[in-house]
Amino acid sequence: MTIKDIARESGYALGTVSRALNGKPDVSQEARQKILAVAKEKDFVVNSNARQLKQNSTTSVAILFKGISNLLFASLAEKMQSLIEEAGYTVLVHYFDEDSDEVAEAERLCREQKPLGLVFLGGNLENFRRGFGKIKLPSVLVTNSAAALGYANLSSVATDDVAGARAAVDFLLDSGHRNIGVIGGNRLVSFTSELRFRGCVEAFERHGLAFDSAGQYEQARYSYESGYIAMKGLLGRMPNMTAVFAMSDVMAVGACRAICDAGLSVPDDISVVGYDGVPLASYYNPVLATVRQDGDKLAARGVEILMDCIRRGAPASHELTGFSLVKGASVKAI
Repeated sequence: MTIKDIARESGYALGTVSRALNGKPDVSQEARQKILAVAKEKDFVVNSNARQLKQNSTTSVAILFKGISNLLFASLAEKMQSLIEEAGYTVLVHYFDEDSDEVAEAERLCREQKPLGLVFLGGNLENFRRGFGKIKLPSVLVTNSAAALGYANLSSVATDDVAGARAAVDFLLDSGHRNIGVIGGNRLVSFTSELRFRGCVEAFERHGLAFDSAGQYEQARYSYESGYIAMKGLLGRMPNMTAVFAMSDVMAVGACRAICDAGLSVPDDISVVGYDGVPLASYYNPVLATVRQDGDKLAARGVEILMDCIRRGAPASHELTGFSLVKGASVKAI
Protein backbone atom coordinates (compact mmCIF):
# COMPACT_ATOMS: atom_id res chain seq x y z
CA MET A 1 0.00 0.00 0.00
CA THR A 2 1.46 3.34 -1.13
CA ILE A 3 0.36 6.95 -0.87
CA LYS A 4 -0.96 6.66 -4.45
CA ASP A 5 -3.18 3.78 -3.34
CA ILE A 6 -4.51 5.92 -0.49
CA ALA A 7 -5.26 8.72 -3.00
CA ARG A 8 -7.14 6.31 -5.28
CA GLU A 9 -9.12 4.75 -2.41
CA SER A 10 -10.04 8.08 -0.80
CA GLY A 11 -10.77 9.96 -4.02
CA TYR A 12 -8.48 12.86 -3.11
CA ALA A 13 -5.51 14.27 -5.01
CA LEU A 14 -2.01 13.05 -4.18
CA GLY A 15 -1.01 16.43 -2.74
CA THR A 16 -4.06 16.51 -0.44
CA VAL A 17 -3.34 12.99 0.79
CA SER A 18 0.31 13.84 1.44
CA ARG A 19 -0.62 16.93 3.47
CA ALA A 20 -3.22 15.02 5.50
CA LEU A 21 -0.88 12.13 6.30
CA ASN A 22 1.89 14.51 7.32
CA GLY A 23 -0.33 16.61 9.58
CA LYS A 24 -0.28 19.79 7.48
CA PRO A 25 -2.94 22.40 8.38
CA ASP A 26 -4.20 23.25 4.86
CA VAL A 27 -6.58 20.27 4.55
CA SER A 28 -10.32 20.33 5.26
CA GLN A 29 -11.52 18.34 8.25
CA GLU A 30 -13.71 16.18 6.01
CA ALA A 31 -10.81 15.31 3.70
CA ARG A 32 -8.45 14.64 6.61
CA GLN A 33 -10.91 12.28 8.32
CA LYS A 34 -11.61 10.29 5.16
CA ILE A 35 -7.93 9.99 4.20
CA LEU A 36 -6.87 8.92 7.70
CA ALA A 37 -9.76 6.42 7.83
CA VAL A 38 -8.60 4.82 4.56
CA ALA A 39 -5.01 4.75 5.79
CA LYS A 40 -6.07 3.07 9.04
CA GLU A 41 -8.24 0.53 7.22
CA LYS A 42 -5.31 -0.38 4.94
CA ASP A 43 -2.78 -0.41 7.81
CA PHE A 44 -0.80 2.34 6.12
CA VAL A 45 1.88 3.96 8.31
CA VAL A 46 3.88 7.02 7.30
CA ASN A 47 7.56 6.06 7.41
CA SER A 48 9.16 9.08 9.06
CA ASN A 49 12.67 7.77 8.40
CA ALA A 50 11.95 7.32 4.70
CA ARG A 51 10.32 10.73 4.58
CA GLN A 52 13.39 12.32 6.13
CA LEU A 53 15.65 10.54 3.65
CA LYS A 54 13.45 11.76 0.82
CA GLN A 55 13.58 15.32 2.08
CA ASN A 56 17.35 15.20 2.28
CA SER A 57 17.78 13.43 -1.05
CA THR A 58 20.11 14.97 -3.58
CA THR A 59 17.76 13.76 -6.35
CA SER A 60 14.83 15.89 -5.31
CA VAL A 61 12.98 18.65 -7.15
CA ALA A 62 10.93 21.12 -5.13
CA ILE A 63 7.53 22.44 -6.21
CA LEU A 64 6.59 25.70 -4.51
CA PHE A 65 2.80 26.04 -4.53
CA LYS A 66 1.60 29.62 -3.99
CA GLY A 67 -2.01 29.96 -2.84
CA ILE A 68 -3.52 26.90 -1.20
CA SER A 69 -7.02 27.44 -2.69
CA ASN A 70 -5.86 27.58 -6.32
CA LEU A 71 -7.45 24.62 -8.13
CA LEU A 72 -5.37 25.13 -11.26
CA PHE A 73 -2.15 24.98 -9.24
CA ALA A 74 -3.39 21.84 -7.47
CA SER A 75 -3.94 20.15 -10.82
CA LEU A 76 -0.58 21.35 -12.17
CA ALA A 77 1.26 20.21 -9.03
CA GLU A 78 -0.20 16.72 -9.29
CA LYS A 79 0.64 16.42 -13.00
CA MET A 80 4.16 17.77 -12.55
CA GLN A 81 4.82 15.55 -9.56
CA SER A 82 3.98 12.48 -11.64
CA LEU A 83 6.16 13.64 -14.54
CA ILE A 84 9.12 14.45 -12.28
CA GLU A 85 8.87 11.07 -10.55
CA GLU A 86 8.70 9.34 -13.94
CA ALA A 87 11.96 11.11 -14.78
CA GLY A 88 13.58 9.44 -11.76
CA TYR A 89 13.49 12.25 -9.18
CA THR A 90 11.77 12.60 -5.83
CA VAL A 91 9.46 15.56 -5.27
CA LEU A 92 9.15 18.00 -2.38
CA VAL A 93 5.89 19.99 -2.47
CA HIS A 94 5.74 23.13 -0.35
CA TYR A 95 2.55 25.15 0.13
CA PHE A 96 2.36 28.75 1.29
CA ASP A 97 -0.01 31.69 1.29
CA GLU A 98 -0.63 33.71 -1.87
CA ASP A 99 0.74 36.84 -0.17
CA SER A 100 4.02 35.16 0.84
CA ASP A 101 7.39 35.91 -0.74
CA GLU A 102 7.95 32.74 -2.77
CA VAL A 103 11.57 33.59 -3.53
CA ALA A 104 12.44 33.97 0.16
CA GLU A 105 10.69 30.64 0.78
CA ALA A 106 12.73 29.05 -2.02
CA GLU A 107 16.01 30.42 -0.66
CA ARG A 108 15.25 28.90 2.75
CA LEU A 109 14.28 25.61 1.13
CA CYS A 110 17.55 25.49 -0.83
CA ARG A 111 19.56 25.91 2.37
CA GLU A 112 17.62 23.32 4.36
CA GLN A 113 16.79 20.57 1.86
CA LYS A 114 19.18 21.14 -1.07
CA PRO A 115 17.01 20.16 -4.06
CA LEU A 116 18.43 19.90 -7.57
CA GLY A 117 15.85 22.23 -9.10
CA LEU A 118 12.82 24.37 -8.35
CA VAL A 119 9.33 24.71 -9.82
CA PHE A 120 7.42 27.86 -8.90
CA LEU A 121 3.65 27.63 -9.35
CA GLY A 122 2.76 31.31 -9.51
CA GLY A 123 4.86 34.19 -8.31
CA ASN A 124 5.26 37.93 -7.98
CA LEU A 125 7.92 39.15 -10.40
CA GLU A 126 8.97 41.89 -7.96
CA ASN A 127 9.97 39.18 -5.51
CA PHE A 128 12.08 37.58 -8.24
CA ARG A 129 13.69 40.89 -9.22
CA ARG A 130 14.56 41.57 -5.61
CA GLY A 131 15.80 38.20 -4.43
CA PHE A 132 16.20 35.51 -7.08
CA GLY A 133 19.86 36.39 -7.73
CA LYS A 134 20.72 34.50 -4.53
CA ILE A 135 19.33 31.25 -5.99
CA LYS A 136 21.71 29.32 -8.24
CA LEU A 137 19.61 26.22 -9.01
CA PRO A 138 17.87 25.55 -12.34
CA SER A 139 14.33 26.84 -11.89
CA VAL A 140 11.12 27.23 -13.85
CA LEU A 141 8.25 29.61 -13.16
CA VAL A 142 4.93 28.16 -14.32
CA THR A 143 1.89 30.37 -15.18
CA ASN A 144 3.93 33.62 -15.16
CA SER A 145 6.53 34.72 -17.70
CA ALA A 146 10.02 35.46 -16.41
CA ALA A 147 11.35 36.47 -19.84
CA ALA A 148 11.89 40.11 -18.84
CA LEU A 149 13.93 39.24 -15.74
CA GLY A 150 17.00 37.96 -17.56
CA TYR A 151 18.15 35.32 -15.05
CA ALA A 152 20.29 32.64 -16.69
CA ASN A 153 18.86 29.89 -14.43
CA LEU A 154 15.16 30.90 -14.46
CA SER A 155 12.91 29.62 -17.25
CA SER A 156 9.16 30.07 -17.56
CA VAL A 157 6.03 28.63 -19.16
CA ALA A 158 2.93 30.78 -19.05
CA THR A 159 -0.39 31.66 -20.62
CA ASP A 160 -0.73 35.12 -22.15
CA ASP A 161 -2.84 36.50 -19.29
CA VAL A 162 -3.33 39.89 -20.91
CA ALA A 163 -4.80 38.31 -24.03
CA GLY A 164 -6.84 35.82 -22.01
CA ALA A 165 -8.48 38.47 -19.83
CA ARG A 166 -9.03 40.67 -22.87
CA ALA A 167 -10.85 37.78 -24.58
CA ALA A 168 -13.06 37.24 -21.52
CA VAL A 169 -14.12 40.89 -21.28
CA ASP A 170 -14.46 41.17 -25.08
CA PHE A 171 -16.93 38.29 -24.86
CA LEU A 172 -19.04 40.18 -22.33
CA LEU A 173 -18.85 43.44 -24.28
CA ASP A 174 -19.71 41.69 -27.55
CA SER A 175 -22.70 40.16 -25.75
CA GLY A 176 -24.01 43.67 -25.12
CA HIS A 177 -22.87 44.20 -21.53
CA ARG A 178 -21.50 47.59 -20.51
CA ASN A 179 -21.89 47.68 -16.69
CA ILE A 180 -19.25 45.04 -15.94
CA GLY A 181 -17.65 44.40 -12.58
CA VAL A 182 -14.27 42.73 -12.19
CA ILE A 183 -13.06 40.61 -9.28
CA GLY A 184 -9.29 40.13 -9.07
CA GLY A 185 -6.35 39.80 -6.73
CA ASN A 186 -4.15 42.38 -5.07
CA ARG A 187 -2.33 43.87 -8.04
CA LEU A 188 0.56 45.02 -5.84
CA VAL A 189 1.55 41.45 -4.94
CA SER A 190 -0.07 39.37 -7.71
CA PHE A 191 1.56 39.88 -11.08
CA THR A 192 -1.06 37.57 -12.61
CA SER A 193 -3.81 39.89 -11.37
CA GLU A 194 -1.99 42.90 -12.82
CA LEU A 195 -1.71 41.25 -16.24
CA ARG A 196 -5.36 40.25 -16.26
CA PHE A 197 -6.31 43.74 -15.16
CA ARG A 198 -4.42 45.14 -18.16
CA GLY A 199 -6.38 42.81 -20.42
CA CYS A 200 -9.66 44.11 -18.97
CA VAL A 201 -8.66 47.72 -19.54
CA GLU A 202 -7.57 46.96 -23.12
CA ALA A 203 -10.91 45.30 -23.88
CA PHE A 204 -12.81 48.37 -22.68
CA GLU A 205 -10.56 50.69 -24.67
CA ARG A 206 -11.04 48.62 -27.82
CA HIS A 207 -14.77 49.19 -27.47
CA GLY A 208 -14.34 52.92 -26.90
CA LEU A 209 -15.17 52.68 -23.20
CA ALA A 210 -13.37 53.73 -20.03
CA PHE A 211 -12.82 51.29 -17.17
CA ASP A 212 -13.33 52.80 -13.71
CA SER A 213 -10.96 50.79 -11.56
CA ALA A 214 -12.14 52.42 -8.33
CA GLY A 215 -15.79 51.64 -9.02
CA GLN A 216 -15.67 48.46 -11.11
CA TYR A 217 -12.75 46.52 -9.59
CA GLU A 218 -13.12 44.57 -6.36
CA GLN A 219 -10.03 43.04 -4.80
CA ALA A 220 -10.21 39.48 -3.51
CA ARG A 221 -8.10 36.47 -2.68
CA TYR A 222 -8.21 33.46 -5.01
CA SER A 223 -10.83 31.53 -3.05
CA TYR A 224 -14.58 30.81 -3.05
CA GLU A 225 -15.21 32.79 0.11
CA SER A 226 -13.31 35.84 -1.05
CA GLY A 227 -15.05 35.76 -4.44
CA TYR A 228 -18.37 35.67 -2.59
CA ILE A 229 -17.47 38.65 -0.40
CA ALA A 230 -16.11 40.63 -3.36
CA MET A 231 -19.30 40.04 -5.35
CA LYS A 232 -21.39 41.35 -2.47
CA GLY A 233 -19.24 44.48 -2.53
CA LEU A 234 -19.82 44.95 -6.26
CA LEU A 235 -23.57 44.39 -5.88
CA GLY A 236 -23.72 47.14 -3.29
CA ARG A 237 -21.68 49.53 -5.41
CA MET A 238 -22.96 48.73 -8.92
CA PRO A 239 -26.77 48.32 -8.79
CA ASN A 240 -27.00 48.34 -12.60
CA MET A 241 -24.29 45.71 -13.12
CA THR A 242 -25.21 43.07 -15.71
CA ALA A 243 -21.98 41.06 -15.84
CA VAL A 244 -18.83 40.24 -13.89
CA PHE A 245 -15.42 38.87 -14.87
CA ALA A 246 -13.66 36.97 -12.09
CA MET A 247 -9.94 36.32 -12.47
CA SER A 248 -10.24 32.68 -11.39
CA ASP A 249 -12.94 30.03 -11.56
CA VAL A 250 -13.05 29.66 -7.77
CA MET A 251 -13.69 33.41 -7.46
CA ALA A 252 -16.38 33.09 -10.14
CA VAL A 253 -18.16 30.27 -8.30
CA GLY A 254 -18.12 32.32 -5.09
CA ALA A 255 -19.51 35.27 -7.06
CA CYS A 256 -22.31 33.13 -8.50
CA ARG A 257 -23.34 32.07 -5.00
CA ALA A 258 -23.43 35.70 -3.84
CA ILE A 259 -25.61 36.61 -6.83
CA CYS A 260 -28.06 33.82 -6.00
CA ASP A 261 -28.09 34.72 -2.30
CA ALA A 262 -29.03 38.28 -3.31
CA GLY A 263 -32.17 36.91 -4.99
CA LEU A 264 -30.74 37.27 -8.50
CA SER A 265 -30.04 34.75 -11.23
CA VAL A 266 -27.02 33.73 -13.32
CA PRO A 267 -27.15 34.55 -16.21
CA ASP A 268 -30.64 36.11 -16.42
CA ASP A 269 -29.73 39.01 -14.12
CA ILE A 270 -25.92 38.92 -14.09
CA SER A 271 -23.59 37.05 -16.45
CA VAL A 272 -20.35 35.59 -15.09
CA VAL A 273 -17.03 34.68 -16.74
CA GLY A 274 -14.18 32.97 -14.88
CA TYR A 275 -10.57 32.14 -15.69
CA ASP A 276 -8.48 28.93 -15.62
CA GLY A 277 -10.87 26.31 -17.01
CA VAL A 278 -10.63 23.92 -14.06
CA PRO A 279 -12.93 20.84 -14.24
CA LEU A 280 -15.31 22.39 -11.72
CA ALA A 281 -16.32 24.98 -14.34
CA SER A 282 -17.76 22.26 -16.59
CA TYR A 283 -19.84 20.74 -13.78
CA TYR A 284 -21.12 23.97 -12.25
CA ASN A 285 -24.76 24.92 -12.88
CA PRO A 286 -24.96 26.87 -15.11
CA VAL A 287 -21.81 25.69 -16.91
CA LEU A 288 -19.28 28.43 -16.28
CA ALA A 289 -17.94 30.52 -19.15
CA THR A 290 -14.19 30.71 -18.65
CA VAL A 291 -10.76 31.18 -20.16
CA ARG A 292 -9.31 27.69 -20.21
CA GLN A 293 -5.55 27.39 -19.76
CA ASP A 294 -3.77 24.38 -21.25
CA GLY A 295 -2.81 22.74 -17.97
CA ASP A 296 -1.39 19.61 -19.56
CA LYS A 297 0.99 21.61 -21.72
CA LEU A 298 1.97 23.97 -18.91
CA ALA A 299 2.89 20.98 -16.73
CA ALA A 300 4.63 18.98 -19.45
CA ARG A 301 6.71 21.83 -20.85
CA GLY A 302 7.59 23.08 -17.36
CA VAL A 303 9.01 19.68 -16.43
CA GLU A 304 10.73 19.15 -19.82
CA ILE A 305 12.47 22.52 -19.65
CA LEU A 306 13.59 21.97 -16.05
CA MET A 307 14.91 18.48 -16.83
CA ASP A 308 16.93 19.87 -19.74
CA CYS A 309 18.44 22.49 -17.46
CA ILE A 310 19.26 20.03 -14.67
CA ARG A 311 20.61 17.23 -16.86
CA ARG A 312 22.23 19.06 -19.76
CA GLY A 313 22.81 22.56 -18.45
CA ALA A 314 20.46 23.97 -21.08
CA PRO A 315 20.02 27.77 -21.06
CA ALA A 316 16.87 29.34 -19.68
CA SER A 317 13.94 29.44 -22.08
CA HIS A 318 10.54 31.11 -22.02
CA GLU A 319 7.32 29.93 -23.65
CA LEU A 320 3.72 31.08 -23.88
CA THR A 321 1.01 28.42 -24.22
CA GLY A 322 -2.39 28.89 -25.79
CA PHE A 323 -5.78 29.35 -24.16
CA SER A 324 -9.36 28.89 -25.27
CA LEU A 325 -12.50 30.86 -24.45
CA VAL A 326 -15.26 28.53 -23.28
CA LYS A 327 -18.61 30.20 -23.91
CA GLY A 328 -20.55 28.53 -21.13
CA ALA A 329 -24.17 28.97 -20.08
CA SER A 330 -23.29 31.56 -17.41
CA VAL A 331 -23.32 34.40 -19.99
CA LYS A 332 -26.48 35.81 -21.61
CA ALA A 333 -26.53 38.33 -24.45
CA ILE A 334 -28.53 41.50 -23.81
